[in-house]
Amino acid sequence: MFRILHDTTYDFIRWWRTAAGLTIAFIVIGLVALAINRGFVYSVDFTGGTVVQLKFNEPPDVALLRASLAAGGVQEPVLQQFGSPTDYLVRVKGDTTSAGVEQAALAIRDEIAKVVGVEGFSVERSEVVGARVGAELRRGAVLAILVSFAITMLYLAWRFEWRFGAAAIIATAHDILATVAFVAMLRLEVSLTVIAGLLTVIGYSLNDTIIIFDRVRENLRRNRKESLYDTLNRSVNETLPRSVLTHATTLAATLALLLFAGEVIRPFAWVMTFGIFTGTFSSIYVASPILLYIERKYPRDRDGKSARGGRSMAGPAQSAAHGGRGAAAGSTAR
Repeated sequence: MFRILHDTTYDFIRWWRTAAGLTIAFIVIGLVALAINRGFVYSVDFTGGTVVQLKFNEPPDVALLRASLAAGGVQEPVLQQFGSPTDYLVRVKGDTTSAGVEQAALAIRDEIAKVVGVEGFSVERSEVVGARVGAELRRGAVLAILVSFAITMLYLAWRFEWRFGAAAIIATAHDILATVAFVAMLRLEVSLTVIAGLLTVIGYSLNDTIIIFDRVRENLRRNRKESLYDTLNRSVNETLPRSVLTHATTLAATLALLLFAGEVIRPFAWVMTFGIFTGTFSSIYVASPILLYIERKYPRDRDGKSARGGRSMAGPAQSAAHGGRGAAAGSTAR
C-alpha cells in the first residue's frame, strides 16, 4: 500500500501568528485593490447586454470564433456551448436598448461569417439581458452564500458543538474574504461560474475542517489528559496523508481546467485552484487557533459543560487555557 507522511509530529499550530499576519496582509491588499479599481469586473450576467444563440452546420473552432469577435470590436465576448456541439450562446456587454441589441447581434453575425461563412451557421435568437436580471442574480448569489453559512452552522452545532461550529464558520468567512481578495487582485470577471466556484470552495474548505475536527474529537475522548494544543497538532498530523493525497489529486484536476479548458471556464478554475490552498490553510491556521481561543474563554468542565475557570476539552489535569504547550491561541509561539 502506498504510504506518505505517516507518523509525522510537525508542530503546525506554533506558526499561527506568522500565518495570521500573512493572510491578513493578503486580504488587506486585495480589498485595497478592489477599492482602487472601484469594484469587481462583472460579466454580462450581472451588468446586462446581448445574448445571441447560434446554430452551426458543423462544430466550430471556438478559439477562432473568439479571436474574430475580439478583433471585430465586440465587447468581451463569451462563447458557451448550448445543448449539442453545434449550438452556442454568445454573450456580450453593451447597450440594452432595442437598437443596441440589434447592432450587437449584427456585429456578431458579421464576425462569425468571416470564420465559417454566411451559410455555415444561422442565428436562432437574440435578446437582451437587462440590469434588473443582473441585480437579481447578485442578490441570489449573496443569499446562496448566507444560506450555506446558516446550514453549515446548524450542522456543525449538531454534529460537534457550538465551539467547533463557530471556529469552522470563522475559517469559512476567512476563505470567502481571501478568495474575494484573490479575484480582485487578478481582476477576474465575476460570472455565475465564479460564484459557483466560490460556493464549491466553501464546501471544500468545510469538508477539510470537519475531517480535522472529527479527529480532534476522537483524540479528546481517547486521551483526556492531553492539552488541546497537542491534540490539535496530533490530529492535523494524523490527517496529513489523506489531506496531501486529496489536495494533490484535486489540484491536478483544477490545473488541467486552468490550462486546457478555455476562456469560459478559466475564472472558475482560478478560483478553485486558489480555494484548495486557502481551504487547507484555514483548516490548520484559522480554525484550530480560533478553537483554542474559544476554549480558553469558555472552557468546559470534565463532563463537557461550559464553565468559566473549569476544566476544558484538554482534560482533567490541564485546560486549554493553562495546560502545557496548549496555553491558548494567545500564547507566544515557541
